[in-house]
Amino acid sequence: MIDTHCHLDFLDDPASARGELGLTGMVCIGASPEHARNAVALAEQFGDVWATVGLHPTDTEEDSSDVRTDLEALALHPRVVGIGESGLDDYWDDTKREAQLSAFEWQLDLARRVGKPLVIHVRDKAGQDSAQRGVIDVLAAWPDVQVILHCFSGHPGLLAFGVERGAYFGFAGNTTYKNAREIQEAARTVPQDRLLVETDAPFLAPVPKRGKPNRPGYVRHTLEFIAGLRGLDADELERVTDANARRVYGLPGQGGA
Repeated sequence: MIDTHCHLDFLDDPASARGELGLTGMVCIGASPEHARNAVALAEQFGDVWATVGLHPTDTEEDSSDVRTDLEALALHPRVVGIGESGLDDYWDDTKREAQLSAFEWQLDLARRVGKPLVIHVRDKAGQDSAQRGVIDVLAAWPDVQVILHCFSGHPGLLAFGVERGAYFGFAGNTTYKNAREIQEAARTVPQDRLLVETDAPFLAPVPKRGKPNRPGYVRHTLEFIAGLRGLDADELERVTDANARRVYGLPGQGGA
């Protein structure tokens, strides 16, 4: 299996997380200058790890011309398969929308220039959808950039927009939570060739590991849950999601480098 989105360098021992539960590959997300360098270093060290590089919307205080220059150089690394995660986050009270938009659009432009997909983060406060609607507005102006809607929230408007646009949808461990009805409905109905599974490790551990630090190998629990939602055999869905991951990220056919 391939975990399409994890923060491997957040774990105490990244090497120990590799190969768990039959895991054959993982994409380590580098969503800040420091973590981008870490992600690339891990991808250089381990043949079953690939990296993305970018600037998370809650880390835009780090944005500068020097940071952009460094990330643009890293984006050309052969082990880097995507840009981001980027996007909009209105969960926190000190949201700086103008800074987030600037970083988001720069990363869309970078993704287009290097020909790699953009991993999108979008988060709102409960009961609100300003970030979801904002992402739709921004992406409408960038129709030629391939995007992955990471840890998809199930927002109906973004779901419809993403399906029409050809986006990929990443489903994380929160898909397995009892109150995640919109996420589960999206996981059931997203076109099969756009479906990805991820952990976002060490966050959002799926049932039955909820409440514990998440690990890349736990992606199998999410896959098995979604297979049940879709009435599919888990092994069949694994073949589908792995093929989707290889297609969108340009990964080799089998696990390693």
